[in-house]
Amino acid sequence: MGVKADSKRDVAERMRERYLKASRAGKGRLLDELVALTGYHRGHAQRLLRHGPPRAGLGLVRAGRPVAYGPRVTAALEVAAEATGWVCGKRLKASLPRLVPALEAEGALRITAETREQLSGISAATIDRKLAAAKRRAKPRGIPTTKPGSLLKSQIPIRTHTPWDEQAPGFLEIDLVAHCGETTAGEYCCTLDAVDVATGWTEREPVPNRGQAAVFGALELVRARTPFPWLGIDSDNGGEFVNAHLLRYCRAEELTFTRCRAYHKNDQAHVEQKNYSAVRQLVGYGRYEGEAALGQMGRVYDLSRVQLNGVLPVMKLVSKEREGARVRKRYDTPTTPYERALAAGAVGAEARAAFEALLGERGPMALKRRLDAEVERLWRLEVGARPPVAAVG
Repeated sequence: MGVKADSKRDVAERMRERYLKASRAGKGRLLDELVALTGYHRGHAQRLLRHGPPRAGLGLVRAGRPVAYGPRVTAALEVAAEATGWVCGKRLKASLPRLVPALEAEGALRITAETREQLSGISAATIDRKLAAAKRRAKPRGIPTTKPGSLLKSQIPIRTHTPWDEQAPGFLEIDLVAHCGETTAGEYCCTLDAVDVATGWTEREPVPNRGQAAVFGALELVRARTPFPWLGIDSDNGGEFVNAHLLRYCRAEELTFTRCRAYHKNDQAHVEQKNYSAVRQLVGYGRYEGEAALGQMGRVYDLSRVQLNGVLPVMKLVSKEREGARVRKRYDTPTTPYERALAAGAVGAEARAAFEALLGERGPMALKRRLDAEVERLWRLEVGARPPVAAVG
């Protein structure tokens, strides 16, 4: 039979007087004896012998530094993280100065001045720790198991009017994402994905098929919607891009047109990454066909465009150093693509007014919830998706 809890504490208290006066070897023997009698963990038994029982109602004193950020800060961070789609701590910290006032303005967040001050000083690492459990619970649907690889920058030029410059807005990588499900048979929807290398600005446009005419029409729409002029495009070697029609267009518009090396997808690392984060994570890998799915996908992209370019900050790799087997990567300050384009002086007054009107149309949380609702409607149009269960009664 084990010793009762009250008796265990009495035993520890009686042994404590001998423990404090004993030699080093004697203390070890007394500690062994207490562990054998009570079944306590050795560390717990040692604390009882050294410091005595904890004060009533307080429990053992917590080791380490006091907690700096309480549950109110964690709750506020969870609201901000939900509004941004659970981005990493570094990106969330960079967005807090403008995100918190916007969430307060729409009524999604109510905090005290003290909590607001704590949010302004919290570190990215602490944000990740505070949100770890909530992020696991709220992990969004559509995250695949494969991710883009490392960056290779070699391109094979087709036609050059302006030297390719990754530091200047206007040079875009373009790609086509197929929504064919498990088979490429028949006609299915695709997404034209265009990413500006310098700013991270991302535009997507759904197309009904992989035909040259459909892709070229989507490319013109995307170009007209981008808030700064295009200087060049870089594509893969698919026939939907590498064709005489698009080449003539680029020559006429004096756009630099380059293509990546055949079978080297990582030559287009920027757009490949966005294929994952801005298309696959949003709409998944299902099959979509027909006008209804095409229109709904367009509504999803319209809402996501504002969030992706105006709300969520992006980080750009500044340098990469190898020290033996270890690689150190350094990134710049996370900034939204819209702010990067403004800082570069690439956005005209008319385009700036139009996009800021879209930004002010909805608060960050209302935008996120509307986007989630539209994505749910799109998922119902997936070929083979189960219809919603009707309520009974």
